[in-house]
Amino acid sequence: MMRMCEILEMENINKGTKIELIKKNEKSIFFLKKGTIKIIDSANNNVKYIVKKGNIFGELSLYDTDAAAEELAIALEDCIICYIEADRMERIMEKHKSLKNGVLKVYGLRIKKLERRLRDLLYKDSVLRITEFIQDYIQEFGELENDRIIAKNLLSHKDIANLTNTSRQTVSNVLSSLRKNETINYDSQYISMSIPQKT
Repeated sequence: MMRMCEILEMENINKGTKIELIKKNEKSIFFLKKGTIKIIDSANNNVKYIVKKGNIFGELSLYDTDAAAEELAIALEDCIICYIEADRMERIMEKHKSLKNGVLKVYGLRIKKLERRLRDLLYKDSVLRITEFIQDYIQEFGELENDRIIAKNLLSHKDIANLTNTSRQTVSNVLSSLRKNETINYDSQYISMSIPQKT
């Protein structure tokens, strides 16, 4: 997917910019070469998932145009994106099965994450959901630095509340508690934790 970026038009996107996934009935597939994007449900402004560099978004338009029309992407930091018309993407995918499998894998991983969120909602309390989400976020988006994993603090408390099906106040309380007991540390720019000990 990153190699495909080299043959496509690139565009610089400033932090906070909204990216329409379907514009004037033209469907596009996007590749994120640099930065982080959040995908929101345009009907209620709730965050659905986060996309990191090297990943694809807007792929829903390959399978379900109506559902894709309900999504909107917002740059959480300055980004570089590449994009291609969905019809052209489909033709390339037919020629290159590995690309088709890659797109299906991304889609499958998103579904697995949504299934996990549903399971968490059923079987875990709000404190545990928020704690595990924060730890997963740091591990997925962070980088190793000495004995800590450090990630950019890109999500608002409201975003975290959306992604964990909790309230913003609960998120604030849990984050304060986690910082107090030194499970995590954070400021306006970064959030970090110690490297988890292997059992």
